[in-house]
Amino acid sequence: MSTAPELDGRLALVTGAGRGIGAAVTAALAARGARVLATDLTPGELPEAARPYAERITTRALDVTDAAAVDALVAETEETVGPLDIAVNVAGVLRGAPVTELSDEDWAATFAVNTDGVLHVSRAAARRMAARGRGSIVTVASNAAGIPRAGMAAYAASKAAAVMFTKCLGLEVAAHGVRCNTVSPGSTLTDMQRAMWTASGQDEESAARHIIEGDLAAHRTGIPLGRIADPSDIAEAVVFLVSDRARHITLHDLYVDGGATLRA
Repeated sequence: MSTAPELDGRLALVTGAGRGIGAAVTAALAARGARVLATDLTPGELPEAARPYAERITTRALDVTDAAAVDALVAETEETVGPLDIAVNVAGVLRGAPVTELSDEDWAATFAVNTDGVLHVSRAAARRMAARGRGSIVTVASNAAGIPRAGMAAYAASKAAAVMFTKCLGLEVAAHGVRCNTVSPGSTLTDMQRAMWTASGQDEESAARHIIEGDLAAHRTGIPLGRIADPSDIAEAVVFLVSDRARHITLHDLYVDGGATLRA
């Protein structure tokens, strides 16, 4: 991981920061010099990758489905710590089931986090960023937002909604100097991915090989690059988009999936 201080002094809010991609994003931002407010529903100890930068990271509990709690935390942060420069939406849930077996509860719970949560955090951040004339918002979505996945209708639909919401927000605040982009990972070695493998009864090695090679019967294309992403691969894409290197990029959806969707 590069540790060039390109984000030195900037303040970032990250949701879903307790593990997986969110933890990797937190570590990557802090490694570049950013101060990070790392939030999660139940934050625990800092992940190992983030510990070298502990002095730059503050952990807080946050339920992104609670709009009032999000507004209160953002307001408190701006009053006591400083203006937010960066907001990264990572918090997400996956409740897989065929549509004919999908419960209303699972549908609602998926959208509450993956879509409503993105609205709550992005809206609170954008209001303040636009008033200052600067800022960057990144939503971590999924390549499932752009290509059908059997048994993942709620997840895919919620992520597709989050992508389009972020683009529409980006259009509205572009004139105020705020950039809004999305990063859409494919299969990534996180607890969420492992839980899917456990549910299918496969061991990790066999399941990973199945995903990489693809399965025509399941309408899967596999991963042309021949590997499953590490959370740090996604974090590096986020860091690029919030940095000045991407100063002329907004409304963009960056796929980080090893070519899995063939960008369909």
